[in-house]
Amino acid sequence: MKNNQSIILLLLLTAISCKTIDKKIESKNAINIQWTTDLKGDFSFKENWNYKEGIYKNSHGQLSCDGSCPVAIDRMKDNTGKIYKDSLQAFYKLIDTTHVYHSLKSENRMYEYSGTDYIDFKKLKNGTIKGESQSNVSTHSNLILELINDSCSASVYFNSIRDLGINTFPLKSGTIKIDKALFESGIIKAVFDFEFVNTLETDNQLYWKGNIYSKIITE
Repeated sequence: MKNNQSIILLLLLTAISCKTIDKKIESKNAINIQWTTDLKGDFSFKENWNYKEGIYKNSHGQLSCDGSCPVAIDRMKDNTGKIYKDSLQAFYKLIDTTHVYHSLKSENRMYEYSGTDYIDFKKLKNGTIKGESQSNVSTHSNLILELINDSCSASVYFNSIRDLGINTFPLKSGTIKIDKALFESGIIKAVFDFEFVNTLETDNQLYWKGNIYSKIITE
């Protein structure tokens, strides 16, 4: 009987210990936001813009589309890629030629990363503000941020096109400074410097640092 009680007590202590460890591990993913007024730094990148991925100028000086494009536009071009004059209006109703302004300037050491100029933020119904950097043809690592009150959690989502699979690199340490006044008006202006746990190669340090200037979209 005493042995059974000892075993039950040991199991309870183990369970409590595991829960405590889990909480400590989760807490490492979050850091305190350093709120500032008139945040300093080079944010001139926000004046730069590109067309959406796949939009380019063809040899005839026309904006056209390459890659993931509506099939219907193929009938609007001749064999040299020139858009027929009488099809221009219909063509640009199908193709988005909006100027997309840069919202991210950063540097990092990540897997399958060639660069990105964009990070999007959404305010979810529960009040959490979630940000995610955009991927592209040659960039498959995404910076994920979640802002809740005075706390910021960060991780990197890596979806390999090779044989490395899907991985999430949790935050190891770091800092983030955010302009309070702009935040309250719906804009994330921030400077960040993060280090991440490399779950693939423990000897290979992963980091991501830079500046953000991005509007918050409400769901």
